[in-house]
Amino acid sequence: MIELEDLTMSYAVDGQVVDVLRGIDLSIGAGESIAVIGPSGSGKTTLLLLLAGLEQPRGGSIRLEGAPLSEMDADALADLRRDRVGIIFQSFHLIPSLTALGNVALPLEIAGHSASRERASRMLDQVGLAHRERHYPAQLSGGEQQRVAIARALVHSPALVLADEPTGNLDKRTGDKVGEILFDLHNESGSTLIVATHDAHMARHCDRVLQMDEGLLLAKRSDGLLN
Repeated sequence: MIELEDLTMSYAVDGQVVDVLRGIDLSIGAGESIAVIGPSGSGKTTLLLLLAGLEQPRGGSIRLEGAPLSEMDADALADLRRDRVGIIFQSFHLIPSLTALGNVALPLEIAGHSASRERASRMLDQVGLAHRERHYPAQLSGGEQQRVAIARALVHSPALVLADEPTGNLDKRTGDKVGEILFDLHNESGSTLIVATHDAHMARHCDRVLQMDEGLLLAKRSDGLLN
């Protein structure tokens, strides 16, 4: 599903070059669930942005389903995200002027799918929010907003789901519930799931745990446990 070879990334900060990723090699199979753990600033979010084609690496290569992202222009990358990738952000990124139903239906409407509202309604029902589909984000709790974000990310049945600290803004009880919903939907769909997280409970549910520190992939752990 994903092949990374000698992936590097850097940013200019106050006139200095800061290395964020330093030579990442990684292979992820279709249908796997992967937790990427590590301290803040270790490169987790940058890795997800690169996988989504929202940033371009300084060096190395990314192949998604055999296709090199470096050979895609901005339009092709946008099409890839629309059709094959679902992204879940820590801060939800819902559109405040749209209802829960409108937010979930939006990716389908952009892609020109028929019956987008019906599909979005079914997806909201799957995350337990059928009764809230006419509510706006400001009328929803944090946990409900994140469930709407999950529904929006998965409504088009993406092959790859990228989740950046999906429970980071939630209390433990709500975060555990949201994580359970995310993994249930992942198991039903057979998608590949990559989660950047500090949440030990969430990491334990993944097939593999990858540990990052200062832009390096230090370990590939299969026990699902954190130090």
